[in-house]
Amino acid sequence: MAEPTNSEIATALDELGDLYELDGAIIHRIVAYRNAAKAVRDASVSVTALAREGRATELPGIGATIQEKVLALADDGVIPAAVKLRAKFPPGLLEITRLPGLGPKRARRLFEELSVDSLTALETAASSHQIRALKGFGPKAEESILAAVTDAKADAVAGENNGGSRRVVLDRALSAGEQLVTALRVHPASERVELAGSARRMTDSVKDLDIIATASDPAALAQAATELDLVEAAQQPSESGVRLRTHSGIKVDLRIVAPDQFGNLLQHFTGSKEHNMALREAAVRKGLHVSEYGVLDDATGETHRCEREDEVYALLGLAYIEPELRENRGELGAAAAGTLPDLVTVPDLRGDLHCHTTASDGSASIEEMALSAREAGYEYLAITDHSASFGFGNEVSAGRLHEQVARIRELSGTEAVGGLTLLAGSEVNILPDGTLDYTDEALAELDWVVASVHSSFQLDSAAMTARILRAISNPLVDVIGHISGRKILRRPPYHFDFPAILEAAVETGTMLEINSSPDRRDMNDVHARAAGRAGIPIVINCDAHRVGGFAAARYGVATARRAWLGPEAVAKAVGRGGGAAAAGAGRRLTPPARVRARWPPVAARRPANAGPQTSAAGSPGGQRRRDF
Repeated sequence: MAEPTNSEIATALDELGDLYELDGAIIHRIVAYRNAAKAVRDASVSVTALAREGRATELPGIGATIQEKVLALADDGVIPAAVKLRAKFPPGLLEITRLPGLGPKRARRLFEELSVDSLTALETAASSHQIRALKGFGPKAEESILAAVTDAKADAVAGENNGGSRRVVLDRALSAGEQLVTALRVHPASERVELAGSARRMTDSVKDLDIIATASDPAALAQAATELDLVEAAQQPSESGVRLRTHSGIKVDLRIVAPDQFGNLLQHFTGSKEHNMALREAAVRKGLHVSEYGVLDDATGETHRCEREDEVYALLGLAYIEPELRENRGELGAAAAGTLPDLVTVPDLRGDLHCHTTASDGSASIEEMALSAREAGYEYLAITDHSASFGFGNEVSAGRLHEQVARIRELSGTEAVGGLTLLAGSEVNILPDGTLDYTDEALAELDWVVASVHSSFQLDSAAMTARILRAISNPLVDVIGHISGRKILRRPPYHFDFPAILEAAVETGTMLEINSSPDRRDMNDVHARAAGRAGIPIVINCDAHRVGGFAAARYGVATARRAWLGPEAVAKAVGRGGGAAAAGAGRRLTPPARVRARWPPVAARRPANAGPQTSAAGSPGGQRRRDF
């Protein structure tokens, strides 16, 4: 029997977690199996091999018990606990638990109350309007379930047509791709190795990886690629490259080319398809033909082979176009006119205004998160633990808020936090009616307020829009967090009127967040570009929950770059040209002026006219701050 792959082990552990949740197990056991599945899925080497050496416990979230289950799966092909639990439930029920918006608890209710035990039965129940009669569902949930079933069937067909290939969130793909590139670069035959494809364009998710390389001995480099510990399976290598599959299940095409064609292939395989089609059309109008083999001049019959990407664009009279912009959204016209934006970069960031500690659902203390932020090169950090009705773990009750604020201000600037400036903040819940779950008196005590939707995602567009608009109207709200509520490849965005949100944000001076969590990246690039054009200050936050979580900044910055944003568009930004506010700062980004104005002393943290108010939209009280 073949050893189970990492993907197979992760699937088995995920299934065990779902089975335990169906069975009503305690949340800690369920979370443990899901965390272990993620660790296995993200592992770059064979977890079976590690388990046989007694080393699988070196992976985060895997202890001796889970290592034993990995060995049972490897030796017997099954995990005994899963076999016992499967016997309690119909096989189709597990498939239902994986639909967006359902999960094990709701799936079990559908089974117990409507005998729904398969996707077909679920579709029948939804089509006949049986589900809307259940408490907690309703017509909108029923519509979403029908759409989810349709999508699941389409995904199954697409998976079959693509040889079982599935898209993965970018951070998983980059983890594998960057390790492969690093390993190939140290080989003696290697000359140049670069990641291409959608991963290089930093899209939200990718289906596979493309790597372009040159080598003094192409056959040797291709053979070496097949022997890397990162590789689970490989096809026959040749001088032109090899196809691989990593232990995380990602397919990889390694293409090895002549040095004088490296730029042509890197440009071509970076894409996007739409960008390349527009590029070819523009080239034809100039009497040129662009392909991965070179740029053919019709007049002379000469094919120009390019060592560098910028040479390809230069032959067409275009400025170099950064990979993130290559989506055929106007970049060719801007490159021809010399008006491409100077994009924001990770080193530009000086701080973060959204993170969590052990006071809510984070895994590190205030001090540990602050030192992690300092290690990331930051100068300030807002501690924004969840407010009083988060519902997914610990939270900061209204009664505890004053103590939390006092502790943050006591630590700010001290040696215990590496001299970091700390802001006392909160991520407050936008309740279904648009009110917030802290009183305005409590909010007024804070330096920084992030307002986010965390529940009731099934509201219709009008209700969800009104909900968010009401939060924006509150003058004590600084920024709206993860505006669409999406989880990439797991949960679609809820329905809302984004142009109406933009209009209100412009009117009130409310900022909008690009949440850098790799599975969120929310706002997405299209929304962020619209917000930037509207002149709305955009905040790039990591939403870090652990030490090291600030590394996620690269994904928020990638979204901002795909949105054509320069530092001047980011609320923590100053133009690279400087100006009085940026004196001596160079390219570095500064915190928002409204935040700087509210730093200690405490008396200066709020404008005098922003005192306690009701949370209702349009309620009387202080006028919105406009000093950003």
